[in-house]
Amino acid sequence: MLQNWHIRSRAHACAQTEVPFEDGQPMITAIYFDADTGGYLRRDISLDAWEKETTERKAIAHWRTAYSPTIIETKPEVASKEGALALLQRFIEEDEPATENARYILALMLERKRTLIPTATKEVDGVKMLFYENKKSGEVFVVRDPELRLDELAQLQDEVAMLLGFGGPAAEAAKAVGMKFTPEGSLTSTEPKAEAAPAQPEPESSPKEPEDAETNP
Repeated sequence: MLQNWHIRSRAHACAQTEVPFEDGQPMITAIYFDADTGGYLRRDISLDAWEKETTERKAIAHWRTAYSPTIIETKPEVASKEGALALLQRFIEEDEPATENARYILALMLERKRTLIPTATKEVDGVKMLFYENKKSGEVFVVRDPELRLDELAQLQDEVAMLLGFGGPAAEAAKAVGMKFTPEGSLTSTEPKAEAAPAQPEPESSPKEPEDAETNP
């Protein structure tokens, strides 16, 4: 990514007024570029203070949301879903250029599962940036859109599936029987479906030989 980004959770009070938010209160989440750190900065602002906020600084992206306290999951989630979110968080925190494409695939997976909600799209220095929010925790995720081709997407999905733990002996065993793991953790065949063999015609029965007629003496 062009600038460093670390996962930022929602604030519990307005950055302008320092008045605590109430559960369900509408607010504005804004993202800024911080010249001091060379990274992104998040500020959560109440609706009443938003006009003042815009006169003091210019956001590169912002969206309206509603405040809620951080929710701790009490029920177990699907393992691959938890793995995808944890992997995306780690990749963003490490900020290695080699993982940018994988971050994009992970974000798409989590969007399909409705774990992350797309909130804004912004072009920064000629690069399309995607902003996501975890509605339960309030965390914001910033991911670069690599604008991949379809064949590149398919290859990366396989790589991400391996990163999520569907590799090693399990993947080798699946490969040996013509199967592979998808990014969602399910098995799918790698071989084309065999066409049903045409029915073989039944062999024709030989015509019954006529019995010899008895001859009269």
